[in-house]
Amino acid sequence: MAPASGKKLSVVVPCYNEQETVEIFVKTTQPLLEGLVQQGALSDFEFIFVDDGSRDGTLGILKALCGSNAHIHYISFSRNFGKEAGIFAGLQKACGDYVALMDVDLQDPPSLLPDMLRAVQEEGYDCAATRRSTRAHEPLLRSLFSRLFYKVINSLSDVAIEDGARDFRLMSRTFVNAVLSIAERNRFSKGIFAWVGFKTKYFAYENLERSAGSTKWNFWGLLGYAFDGIIAFSTKPLMLASVLGMISIVFAFLLIVFLIVRKLVFNNSVEGWASMLCIIIFIGGVQLLCTGIIGQYLAKNYVETKQRPLYIIREEQ
Repeated sequence: MAPASGKKLSVVVPCYNEQETVEIFVKTTQPLLEGLVQQGALSDFEFIFVDDGSRDGTLGILKALCGSNAHIHYISFSRNFGKEAGIFAGLQKACGDYVALMDVDLQDPPSLLPDMLRAVQEEGYDCAATRRSTRAHEPLLRSLFSRLFYKVINSLSDVAIEDGARDFRLMSRTFVNAVLSIAERNRFSKGIFAWVGFKTKYFAYENLERSAGSTKWNFWGLLGYAFDGIIAFSTKPLMLASVLGMISIVFAFLLIVFLIVRKLVFNNSVEGWASMLCIIIFIGGVQLLCTGIIGQYLAKNYVETKQRPLYIIREEQ
């Protein structure tokens, strides 16, 4: 690997209730980074842990590590603002020439960092990203919905998001600055990383189990996150609302024609309260769906116009 010429790496690590994993992460990752410094690939490195309002002992552990390890820094939020806010805060604080984004649970294998750094330093890439080649150790339902999400968002959005893409990536300073220039409140980092463009190399790896603890994501949280991503990077659902409205109008018109012909030709009286009730419920459901789609876009716009900060820092070091 080519000499680093004074290049520093910042490793951004969002955390929420991760007291079991923080020390394991440092013990696993730091020796690897020290090896890169010894090889001349880096001149220095730093960890930036973002405590997203943890309610366990995560912050206390970060303070202790920060006091004994000069490479470690932390940011602690005043409450839980979400992983997207944690990512943004970490990228803002990072001062390295390269910035890596990793999960603290070691499902992002640190062993990939040397190859990722080489891709950015020597191969002309602006970003080295990762994706899962398998979904082992993941619940079947979650895996199915995850695959469906990537198919849906790639069919709706003009920005292609790699199937199985992880937040784990190593970026050049140019790439990071481009991401930070997007100051929207409703953030979906996977989409933002794809939207800014630049030359990206993907590294595939098999899905790994957490080093300790349990995931903080549940099915409904992931589903909401998926909807946020679709709304943030596509306006086609609004078109869908219009299409459903047109289909309903055509369906109602055809039904009216059918009833008139039935009366004139066969002299049958118009009957069927049950069928009429079903039709009313169907049309009402379409109207509510369309209103809901429009409401989601209005809600996101409402959040943007308030211009509230993405996060509030309680303390940092």
